[in-house]
Amino acid sequence: MRITRKLEFDAGHRIPDHKSQCRHLHGHRYVLEVTLAGDVIDVEGDSNRGMVMDFADVKAIAKEHVVDKWDHAFLVFRGDTKVVDFLNALPDHKTVILDLIPTAENLAATAFRILEPLYRDAYGNDLKLERVRLYETPNCWADAMRSETR
Repeated sequence: MRITRKLEFDAGHRIPDHKSQCRHLHGHRYVLEVTLAGDVIDVEGDSNRGMVMDFADVKAIAKEHVVDKWDHAFLVFRGDTKVVDFLNALPDHKTVILDLIPTAENLAATAFRILEPLYRDAYGNDLKLERVRLYETPNCWADAMRSETR
């Protein structure tokens, strides 16, 4: 069985050297979808009976480890030194420095790597993170899949 939980956050980024508008500082209303696969729990008296994982728990893990860290932050590539220096000069600015250019593809893969060990068999029901989908806009997204992220 598969379940999916959706979360949203706002963040800024830029794609250095991009040929179009994305080379400029800008932001998005990102949507993060976390898809888990596992057995449906069927233990009498268990509060999660009939579930793969409680959606509230799915949300709590993704929120603590990805969403809260990236929400209202500027996601910047470590190699984009002028922007890194500029952001570091702003007092109390929420900046997340990444080892990869913050494209939707790289952010989805990074979120997958962060979340995968946190969900792994969390309920004793062979639970696995299957996919992280990150929408950069309502019409554009990237999928990091278990089969591709090992």
